[in-house]
Amino acid sequence: MSRLPRLFVPGFPQLITQRGNNRTAVFLDDEDYAQYLRHLREALRETGVQLHAWVLMPDHVHLLVSADAAPATGQVMQRLGRRYVRWFNDRHGRSGTLWEGRYRSTALEPDAWLLAASRYVELNPVRSGLVGSPEHHPWSSCRHHLGLERDPLVTDHAAYWALGNTPFERQAAWRTLLTAGEGQAALAAIRYAAHRGWMLGEAPAAPVDAPLVRRAAPLPRGRPRRAGGAA
Repeated sequence: MSRLPRLFVPGFPQLITQRGNNRTAVFLDDEDYAQYLRHLREALRETGVQLHAWVLMPDHVHLLVSADAAPATGQVMQRLGRRYVRWFNDRHGRSGTLWEGRYRSTALEPDAWLLAASRYVELNPVRSGLVGSPEHHPWSSCRHHLGLERDPLVTDHAAYWALGNTPFERQAAWRTLLTAGEGQAALAAIRYAAHRGWMLGEAPAAPVDAPLVRRAAPLPRGRPRRAGGAA
């Protein structure tokens, strides 16, 4: 069965996940993390893609981005793939692939899922047991959103700005959301969509002359009903 093309919906952010091949480490020390971010910043500048939240884990990354056109996100990941893998292999005396196949991505309805997806990204180090509190992980956008430091990589989404009228209000509201944690239903929905590439939320009505390039949700299970008859 051929793979579905990645889903792109204008105005909808995308949650990207990329893992190390066979779950092996893709960052071995602080210099690896820092170099990846240098390449990421360069790729964002070259493509115009906006980054809203991110986390680098020892064996995978999550990026929450917005792009004006479908190819731009792929261009970011292609640039990262070429530049970082070449640099990593040269530095550590290795060869061959580093990442596990294609990166995974899902489009998400911003009003309903942007903050939940951002929280999912920034709580990843806590879920994995690396730290007890998300701001203690140095390789994520969490400290930026909590006002502990400024991250030049991040373009805050309108949904984050809506948390308060001042930076202090937004940062306090974000800490409250992080402290509250994720409900199991939301966590399961994000993981399922991120792995399968289905949309989080409702797809907008597509114009007749510009329909979605692929369906946004899996087809119902079972045999289709016949018109005028029983299933």
